[in-house]
Amino acid sequence: MRRPRVVVLRGQQANPWDLRPWEDLVDEFDVSAPVLQPSGLFATDTVRVATPPARALSDLAPGPLRGIAARAPVNRYRGLDALVAGAAIVHAAELHTWFTAQVAALRSRLGFRLGVTVWETIPFLDAYRHPLSRRNRAAVLAGADLFLAATERARNALLLEVVEAGRVEVCAPGVDVDRFGAAGAAPRHHVILSPGRLVWEKGHQDVVRAVAALRRGLVGAHRLDVRGLIVGSGPEEARLRRHAAELGIAEAVELRPNVPYDAMPAVYASVSAMVLASLPTPSWEEQFGMVLAEGLAAGLPIVASRSGAIPEVTGDAAAYVEPGDWMAIARALHDGPLAGEPGARVDHPRELVERWSSRAAGQRLRDAYRRLLQR
Repeated sequence: MRRPRVVVLRGQQANPWDLRPWEDLVDEFDVSAPVLQPSGLFATDTVRVATPPARALSDLAPGPLRGIAARAPVNRYRGLDALVAGAAIVHAAELHTWFTAQVAALRSRLGFRLGVTVWETIPFLDAYRHPLSRRNRAAVLAGADLFLAATERARNALLLEVVEAGRVEVCAPGVDVDRFGAAGAAPRHHVILSPGRLVWEKGHQDVVRAVAALRRGLVGAHRLDVRGLIVGSGPEEARLRRHAAELGIAEAVELRPNVPYDAMPAVYASVSAMVLASLPTPSWEEQFGMVLAEGLAAGLPIVASRSGAIPEVTGDAAAYVEPGDWMAIARALHDGPLAGEPGARVDHPRELVERWSSRAAGQRLRDAYRRLLQR
């Protein structure tokens, strides 16, 4: 019997950590995830679903401007009809994105069901949205069959966006917990990992300050055995390096950009703890924190800020601080992972780890797709 065709559209955001759960669906569904070339922001060569090349207007922009053009609310796929032709389900993401609005306009004519993953946890409606994004939101609200909220917080935001409760269900993402749970050689020193995009709202600067406070003895004795590791790429790299130098700990803080996703399990195995120090802004708060699921699978002690959906993901398995409280980060590290041997692991509840696995996420998607096809 022919498998129903599913097309996963993520515009410039197609990436391996988001697409991993679809690998478990290929026995029942014919899955493809078009990848923009050259406007795509991430490498997807390790994803085990079809990733055909796609084109967008942003491809026409010169190199330095291409990333900005790819995110613009007015960007568009070229030849989208052909990409989704014959699809039973098209699965896009977010209310405001250009690619979701574009495919929503094709739904009635081409006859597919439209599912929309929503990570966004702030109900902006029209008053707090960019004017160009308002039109996208209206098209998506009118055209989507089912909204798949990544968290309960995102579901509540959708309800305030005036989406009917019957069109919303929680369908959380997941990671390959077996890969991230693989054991590695214990580090010789206490290394504190801060993973994520190098942007202000990820709070890496507060982790640097916490490491400086620990090394200078602002919390307990001087801890010169403590080092920081920041993994990610982004516009704050130069300033973070300069800030570490100003604090006198340049040699104790490593910034490691452009780490391939498949290399991240080894990174987790090489550290003593992870900090996710996310800071809310007027237009963003932490929407899930995939690194939290990875850190839980790796058995890492976790220190996290109370930003957005973070407490929903880690529950009682993390030590929490208020956003921006770098001294609280230092104290939580001092009282927790730094009190033990470097690289010591935590036995997080198996039920919690498995909840955020790609297996569980794949089953959630499978169930949602079956319901969509029965409508």
